[in-house]
Formats: sequence, structure tokens, C-alpha cells
Amino acid sequence: MLDALTVAVAVTALALAAWCGLAAFRDQPTKDWHFIGMAVVTVLAVAQLVVGIVQLARGEEPGQGTAIFVSYLVGSALAVPAAGFLSLAERTRWGSATVAAGAVVLAVLEVRLHDIWGG
Repeated sequence: MLDALTVAVAVTALALAAWCGLAAFRDQPTKDWHFIGMAVVTVLAVAQLVVGIVQLARGEEPGQGTAIFVSYLVGSALAVPAAGFLSLAERTRWGSATVAAGAVVLAVLEVRLHDIWGG
């Protein structure tokens, strides 16, 4: 895994969580700017998914097993989009809180991915 990409995904996810958490605190639903932030974080997570699959295809092995590694990779790529879709259904402050929670989950998944790979 690329450590710089893992850190970038985790940091941008935490920034998104803080931003959407502030919106929830201010009693605001998710807005277009939040969805742009979600898109940036999702693009980074998908880039990490591609890098992880390429490394597996090259024959590199994660320290704790391939199946669990791929499961975490896919889950990390889907965490923020799933929260974004849920926030569309809940157009209140709780939609923003859902995105904030999804972004925190992504940051935690990134730490776990690093551990699974052998870091």
C-alpha cells in the first residue's frame, strides 16, 4: 500500500467529517459543497482501491490475508458514497451528521487497512 495515499484519504475524510459535523451543529442539511467534498474523498478512496488491486495482481501479499484486505478496500470505497445517499433521504441536520459519521468510519477503515497490509 502507498502510505501517502492512505494518509491522504484519512486526512481528507476527517476534514469532511469536521465540515459536515459543523453543518449538523448549525442545524444545516448537506449542501452541494458537501457533495463535492464527498466526491473528492471518494475519488481518493477509489484510487486506493485501484492501487491495492494492482499490488495484489503484482503478487504482493497483505500481512493478514487477501480476503479481509479486499473486503476492507471495497468497504472503504463505499463508506462515503453510502453515507451521501443516506443524507439525500434525510434532508435535515441528521443528513449532515450521517455524512460526518461515514467519513469517520472511512478514517478508521484506513487505519485498519494499514494494519492489515502489514504496517
